[in-house]
Amino acid sequence: MSSDLSSVQDPRPRVGLLGTGPWAHRTHAPALAAHAGSEFAGVWGRRPEAAAELAGEYGVKVYEDPDALFADCDAVAFALPPDVQAPLAVRAAAAGCHLLLDKPVATTVADARAVADAVARHQVASVVFLTLRFAEPTAGWVEEQAGREGWFTAAAHWLGAVFPPDGTPSAYADSLWRKEKGGLWDVGPHALSVLIPVLGDVTAVSATRGPSDVVQLALRHSSGAASTAVLSLGAPREAAGVGLELRGAEGVYALPGWSDVPGAYGRALDALLAAGRTGVPDPRDAEFGARLTEILAEAEARLPD
Repeated sequence: MSSDLSSVQDPRPRVGLLGTGPWAHRTHAPALAAHAGSEFAGVWGRRPEAAAELAGEYGVKVYEDPDALFADCDAVAFALPPDVQAPLAVRAAAAGCHLLLDKPVATTVADARAVADAVARHQVASVVFLTLRFAEPTAGWVEEQAGREGWFTAAAHWLGAVFPPDGTPSAYADSLWRKEKGGLWDVGPHALSVLIPVLGDVTAVSATRGPSDVVQLALRHSSGAASTAVLSLGAPREAAGVGLELRGAEGVYALPGWSDVPGAYGRALDALLAAGRTGVPDPRDAEFGARLTEILAEAEARLPD
């Protein structure tokens, strides 16, 4: 379909969903169904029976072919493993669809760059759903801190209990890519998505390992500030949690808590549709997603064996 949303008045922009896992059930599908500014058009999945079940739950069309979904939609939302997402995103962009991507966009620089290049080449809009950049009050907090100057350092941790050593794995534990890539790739994008807009792009990175899948990053930013990030999906349940603290000339500022992830996803869709209407790229677009992949790939390369 046409990527120009400025002329799409009635019917509303049609949005298709690719993916049928827990994230699609808990966040993507409910948010798409509840979104007042668009129409939830249908579902495609790698498991046809799961796609039929999810589509039936919301009374939308099930697609056997992703290209048929692309042809019917103005935008597509991805709930797929990153290295499945990337090539399909390139195809969707070529079909004129705007892209609501999951993080990381891909786990190789080449694949992430291919998505960003396809977005630019086909002049479609893109947004990467980075939870902290769309949830409230965290999204507003990031914008507020980005307006300050004189930052000295920051410390972030995102310690998930997806694969806890002392309890039942979470609903996302069946994800093969998370088992393989760990917290660096799954929750690293979240930490970077806050650190970079406040402290500036990453200019140097080092990385080391801890217990389980723990990775600790030491980063230098274009502002001159230094930051650290401790990332894991294998934390003990009582050790799990998320935090980020900024320190600078104006004081110490801590990331607030957040909730309502489906609501945040709806705001990400709002941002995508706005970018599609105006032609003004969103700062959380595929280009930013590709930059995150570059940083994570460099960090991974620097980890000791």
